[in-house]
Amino acid sequence: MPLPDLYFHRWQTAAACLAVVGTLAGCGDTATLAPTAGMGASPTLPQPKSSLIPTVNIAPATGWPAGLMPTPMAGLGVTALATGLDHPRWVHVLPNGDVLVAESNAPPKPEDGKGIKGWVMKMVMAKAGAGVPSANRITLLRDLDGDGQAETRSVFMQNLNSPYGMALVGSDLYIANANAVVRVPYQAGQTSISAAPVKVVDLPGGPINHHWTKNVIASPDGSKLYVSVGSNSNVAENGIEAEAGRAAIWEVDVKTGGHRVFASGLRNPNGMGWAPETGALWTVVNERDEIGSDLVPDYLTSVKDGGFYGWPWSYYGQNVDVRVKPPRPDLVAKAIVPDYALGSHVAPLGMAFSEGNALGPALASGAFVGEHGSWNRKPLSGYKVVFVPFAKGQPAGLPVDVLTGFVSPDGKAYGRPVGVAMDRRGALLVADDVGNAVWRVAGAAAPK
Repeated sequence: MPLPDLYFHRWQTAAACLAVVGTLAGCGDTATLAPTAGMGASPTLPQPKSSLIPTVNIAPATGWPAGLMPTPMAGLGVTALATGLDHPRWVHVLPNGDVLVAESNAPPKPEDGKGIKGWVMKMVMAKAGAGVPSANRITLLRDLDGDGQAETRSVFMQNLNSPYGMALVGSDLYIANANAVVRVPYQAGQTSISAAPVKVVDLPGGPINHHWTKNVIASPDGSKLYVSVGSNSNVAENGIEAEAGRAAIWEVDVKTGGHRVFASGLRNPNGMGWAPETGALWTVVNERDEIGSDLVPDYLTSVKDGGFYGWPWSYYGQNVDVRVKPPRPDLVAKAIVPDYALGSHVAPLGMAFSEGNALGPALASGAFVGEHGSWNRKPLSGYKVVFVPFAKGQPAGLPVDVLTGFVSPDGKAYGRPVGVAMDRRGALLVADDVGNAVWRVAGAAAPK
């Protein structure tokens, strides 16, 4: 049957399965490979599975029971920098140590979520804790005495449009809303900003806006912004014309707002950072769904200027996705193989390179990754923060668990990690959008 009809039938069947079993864990295939098979520089890529019933399996969001927190790796401790937040998604540390938290969720998307598939996905997102309205706010946290708990909290900015990434360049603070990058003036020590944001550049937005999160970082010299823009679909089923400017990282001129696509074929890039040893831009990317619990590995990769990374026509280099019509062998031939696989469906969002030795020598060189967690895999994957060790500017070895315990023994989500950042004292900050907290992971002798 034609591709749109096939998608309709599969998701109609998934909806019926959902109604019969009364759970989001009752449909689809189960992984046959060990999670580590989909990790590292050379992941195992089995044959794709075309299942009549899509795998729908997610940890229902419950929040943290009183007295419980995530579990840090041995030798580290965790505190709640702040709790009681409203869906915190991203964190940004200012030079004076203040922490900005984007409390945000999806904007209105009137054309996304229609039909049987849309109905099922809305149920999935609600179960995952992503069905709440967006606070559209940035909150400032200040830890005055360095004990890992913020003594003061203030509304820094409000009435934004699903804010996510933030970047400070000189005395200008840039914010990536769901539909534009905006700028406001900032002075060190400010606890709130009332100035009206000035638009720098429009970004692809509604009415579909499937991957709405937009991140922004500045070039080391402050002259350019790099903005991540996710795809408008899983594999271009909404039409390739709906993907204009998407599945890409943009380069934006700070002064003029002029922009170009820096790299493309990146299905849903989020966290970005500059590698300390090489100065290269790196990102984490959420890959495609619905071809099996063991496919496709999400990844961490350096980003080449002008590089094309395959989406939607191929994955992990030249592995063709036959669902995408018409084929583009010319583009597949150019597809760059990512540097490092993080595992299938782990949903990496946050990424931050380590800074200094405050967390110990084992975590001194590499990248922390916030894995939001799977919905299209059995058993679950992700739902934790990992560390990818680097040597000579490249990933070296399997990921190391840094912060776990986000899922209960019976499969409920106490929390889900999103953005990660290093604070001024060398500790790791983790935004938890289900637990409504920002966690701080520090070494036993972390400086105050």
